[in-house]
Amino acid sequence: MSSAAAVTDSDFTKEVLESTIPVVVDFWATWCGPCQVMGPVVDAIAGEYAGKVKILKLNVDENQATPAKYGVRGIPTLILFNKGEVVDRLVGAQPKSNVENLLKKVIA
Repeated sequence: MSSAAAVTDSDFTKEVLESTIPVVVDFWATWCGPCQVMGPVVDAIAGEYAGKVKILKLNVDENQATPAKYGVRGIPTLILFNKGEVVDRLVGAQPKSNVENLLKKVIA
């Protein structure tokens, strides 16, 4: 079972914007309760959609440039990228079905 990998400000362009497959970035923090709730959901999706979608987690406390660039004000925020562009986002703890509906926008 794979889980979401970490991404940082320094490798964000390479891992997300230059990715050949769609990417979901989970903007989170260790102190955030709803983020802890989303963790297992994000990891489950990472396992189920491996090879179709890349699932990454970005710690907003350790990496502040990227969340600022994308206007992340509340966490958890999931942002879906495809070919370097923002497709959609989900803010707050979400049921797995909402995350899967988000993915349907970029995968058949």
